[in-house]
Amino acid sequence: MIKIAPSILSADFANLARDISRVAGCADMIHIDVMDGSFVPNITIGPPVIRSIRKTTDLPFDVHLMIDRPEDHIAAFADAGANVITVHAEATRHLHRLLLRIRSLGVGAGVALNPATPVSAIENVIDIADLVLIMTVDPGFGGQAMISRSLGRVVQVAEMARTIGVSPDIEVDGGMTPGTVGEAARAGANTIVAGSFVFGAADASEAVRELRSAAEAGALARE
Repeated sequence: MIKIAPSILSADFANLARDISRVAGCADMIHIDVMDGSFVPNITIGPPVIRSIRKTTDLPFDVHLMIDRPEDHIAAFADAGANVITVHAEATRHLHRLLLRIRSLGVGAGVALNPATPVSAIENVIDIADLVLIMTVDPGFGGQAMISRSLGRVVQVAEMARTIGVSPDIEVDGGMTPGTVGEAARAGANTIVAGSFVFGAADASEAVRELRSAAEAGALARE
């Protein structure tokens, strides 16, 4: 099943509730990028904003922590209303322990990989990950073009999961448009993060439907 997760990184931060409502009837979850100005160059939002927008929708919150030392902050994000918390393998020394801790808070545990990080970095934790996020751009900025070689990494993760008999969601984030999501789904991704294409559209809900249609066609081609 294909899931579409519009990223509010590309929404109007002065009107987040309004923009979330534009996709509420067609999206599967809301993707929230948290940046600290250290792990990535930009700074975005923290738990207080997530707690505020949590009141505006029942959609699951897919919270992507692009921050150093995520272990210091996951409890606050869980308490603010996150349904899935994704941390970067590159940002913590004790990834296995951290994923277990996230799950102990009653939320899904995700692990993300930057484009230059080998997928072998998650080989020993994929069995406890609810979600694997393959960044298809270098993180920190919206509106980038997809790095096409990243799709080979999606294939690798899907094969790794099959080999050990697990089935985490495989998410892709970066440069997702109707022209690229089919390839991503064909490679094995089932969760699509898209910001600029959705919130830059005159009709955000129609943009979500376009992405879903293209991704579903790609998934069918894989089968």
